[in-house]
Amino acid sequence: MQLYGHPFSSYTQKALIALYENDIRFEFRMLAPDYPDIYAEFARRWPIKRFPMLVDGDRQVMEATSIIEYLDVHHPGPVPLIPDDADKAIDVRMLDRFFDNYIHTQLQRIVFDALRTEGDRYPYGVSEARNMLDTAYAWLDDYMKNREWAVGESFTLADCAAAPALFYADWAHPIGKPFLNVHAYRARLLSRPSFARCVEEARPYRPLFPLGAPDRD
Repeated sequence: MQLYGHPFSSYTQKALIALYENDIRFEFRMLAPDYPDIYAEFARRWPIKRFPMLVDGDRQVMEATSIIEYLDVHHPGPVPLIPDDADKAIDVRMLDRFFDNYIHTQLQRIVFDALRTEGDRYPYGVSEARNMLDTAYAWLDDYMKNREWAVGESFTLADCAAAPALFYADWAHPIGKPFLNVHAYRARLLSRPSFARCVEEARPYRPLFPLGAPDRD
């Protein structure tokens, strides 16, 4: 199998967590200016040019959530990331959407705005994103009371989504001090070996963060 992506990419990390959790063998295909041939192949396969993308033989899977679902079906390991219990599986998918839509997307709105030229920036959109993050942090803080992981006692797809989302969101719009449950959950995610590996692999690329990476984590 081949995974196309970049180590500093939050959604690439989401897929990598699943691969590392179950020790699945794969080749990492680096999407960066130093590897134009790899990028050209990626663009040929997926003209939308959004990563990560997984290639497994004749099968091509786009989007991190779909990649994790695919791995759970076709390359299962000791850590099932989608529960067999149908109701828990619904909760896992619901929380995956929460982290992607209300945390991940909002932090990206802030980051992408910082990449624009001064005249093209959209302060109102950034303010909306920051307000949504505060609302999402508050909801998650209450939700995570007495919970170790997002759904039940096991690490799942939802936690794969939460790890990079909360990691980078706290850089872009710091999690408020009163949200102790969110801070504790983020710390647990950072100590999870699969995500800790992602963080270390991405460390050399921190100067790329347009808002300036904080001297922590």
